This record gives sequence, structure tokens and C-alpha cells, in this order.
Amino acid sequence: MEATGETVLADFVRWLTLLVLEIVLGVAVVLGLTGRPRFRVVRQFERGVVYRWGKVLGQPREAGITLLRPFSDRLVRVNTQIVTMPVPSQEGITKDNVTVRVDAVVYYRVMDPVKAIIEVQDYQFAVSQVAQTSLRSIIGKSSLDDLLSNREPMNQGLALMLDSPAIGWGIHIDRVEIKDVTLPESMKRSMARQAEADRERRARIITADGELQASKKLAQAADIMSASPASLQLRLMQTMVEVASEKSSTIILPFPVELLRFLEHSSLPHSDVAAANRRTNEAGSSDRVAVRDADRESELVLGLDDLDAAIAVTEAAVLPALEVLNRAKAKAAEAAALEAAHGLVTNPESDLEPESDLEPELDLEPELDLELEAESEPVE
Repeated sequence: MEATGETVLADFVRWLTLLVLEIVLGVAVVLGLTGRPRFRVVRQFERGVVYRWGKVLGQPREAGITLLRPFSDRLVRVNTQIVTMPVPSQEGITKDNVTVRVDAVVYYRVMDPVKAIIEVQDYQFAVSQVAQTSLRSIIGKSSLDDLLSNREPMNQGLALMLDSPAIGWGIHIDRVEIKDVTLPESMKRSMARQAEADRERRARIITADGELQASKKLAQAADIMSASPASLQLRLMQTMVEVASEKSSTIILPFPVELLRFLEHSSLPHSDVAAANRRTNEAGSSDRVAVRDADRESELVLGLDDLDAAIAVTEAAVLPALEVLNRAKAKAAEAAALEAAHGLVTNPESDLEPESDLEPELDLEPELDLELEAESEPVE
């Protein structure tokens, strides 16, 4: 009986061991077939959305270990950090008809993971497309000056345009920044010329203002120095000292007469000698003036004598030539008269031509004599 009881107990233990092994093997097979563990870990910056038989189960799971049912539950992690998304460059025409290319950066984060998963298929792609279309729209509503120098209102307007559809997706737009504005080369050159002209205008205005102020100060200094001539001499000496500090320079200074007068008046013990010298200089200058006038008169007389001699020589050379000319004209007239008397000339009209020519020629002799007499009379 005792042997039979031990055999039964051994059979029972063996059966129980086989049952446990079968259960463990079954669980392992089930887990192998499903391939999904029952425990999941959600990180601190994530939220877990659990689907049970395809339906969202309650609120998103917080950070930590999450228990899931096999075969029925599925976990989707959603990142809740701020995402930095660059917007590709968009080309558009501004309000003042300038073609530009603008790119921007969008900062957003997921506030409601359930809406971000359910309401839109791919919330990242959706935000990117809305940002591009909104950027094109804001370019067309703005001018070039606003894009270059007044971007803050544009950033706020772009953020508002993005935030309107993003609220329904459980996404919050933190901020939007316009990063770069690319202009055409022709527009860059035009703006450079405009800036250069404006700088040149301001430089000229500043220079003219400086010249005006300097002229006023110089006028005041001239008034002060005119009241005291010695100050002008002191200023001259000071200028010489400043220039002489440069040893490599050469100074050519004209000695002013005012300085001589100043030194003459300042030497009181020799004032009598200076007065005598002034009288001597004045007397010498008057004598020099008299000698100069006498020289001028003698030069004038010599010039008149030379003129008379030239006129006499001219008369001696011209009068014989005039006499020879008059005799030649008389002989020609007598020959013409003899030919007309003997009938050698056939053309009656040509008979009158020598007479018409001879009469004015013969009349010129008295005029020439009168002119010579008229020219010779003032000289005598």
C-alpha cells in the first residue's frame, strides 16, 4: 500500500510539471505570435495615445510605464517638444511690384496629442503647407520697405494666419520669423546708388554747416584782431612755431610791412632816427619820381623825331613814283587821241572809254598832292 501511494504522488507531480511547462510554452507561443510586449515606456517629452480595438482609450498616457492588453491595445507616441520647422523660400511680388524670395522659420508644439493624431493625417506636413501659403500671401500684402526694415508686424500677422487652422489640430504656433529676403541684382544696385547719394548729400550738408560755423568764428577773430594789430603778429609767430615743429618742412615767409612799422613804433629810444630816415626816404622817392618823369619826356621827344624822319623818307620815296605814273598816263592819253584822230579805232563806243578812264586818273594827282601836304603840315 505504501508503494502504491508513492507511485501515485510521483505521477501527480509529473503531471503537474508537464501542465506548467505546457502553460509557459503556450504563453511564449502567444507572445511570439503577437510580437508586442504588454509593457511600454513613455518618455518625459512624449505623450502616449492608446488605441483599443481601433478606438482611442481615454486621455493620453503620461510619462512612465504603460500597461497594455495583448491583441487589443496599440500605443502611439506623440512628441510635445517645440519643433523648429524651416519654410522653403517662396518667390512672390510685393505690393510695390518688386519680385523677391523670402524664407521663414516656424516654431510650434503639440498641445493636444489626440487631436493631432485624429483630426489631421500628418500634422507636420499640414503645418508646413499652411506656412508656405501664408508666407506667399503676406508677401503680396507688404511692400519692399516693410520686408527689409519693418518685419515685426509681418511676423505677427504670419503667426496669426498659421494659428487659425492649427488650433483645430491641437497645435500651438509659438512664433514665426522671416529669416531672409533675397532681392534681384538690379534692385540691389539701385538701392546701393540711392544709399550712396543720400550719404553724399548728408556729407555735403555737414561740410557746408562746418564751413558756415568756421566762417562765423573767423569773422569774430578778424574783428578782435583788427582792434589790436599786435595780436595778428602774435598769431603769425604762433603759426610759425607750429609749422616749425615738423623738421622736414621748409618755410618761406614773406616779411610784412606792418611788422616793420610795428617794430619801428615800438623802438622808442630811436624814434628820432626813424623819423629822419622816413624823411630821407620820402625825399629820395620824390627825386626818383622827377627823374622818371624826365626820362619819359625825353623818350617821347625822341619818338616824335623818329616819326618825322620816317615821314620824310616816305615822301622822298613815294613822290618820284607818282610823277612817273602821271607821265605814263599822259603819254597814254596822247596816243589814244592821235589814234582817234587818224581813224584807227573802228568802234565808236570804244572811243569814249579812254576818255572816261583818263579823266578820273588825271584828277587823282591833285588829291594825292593834297594828301601829302595834309600829312606833312602837322609834322612841321
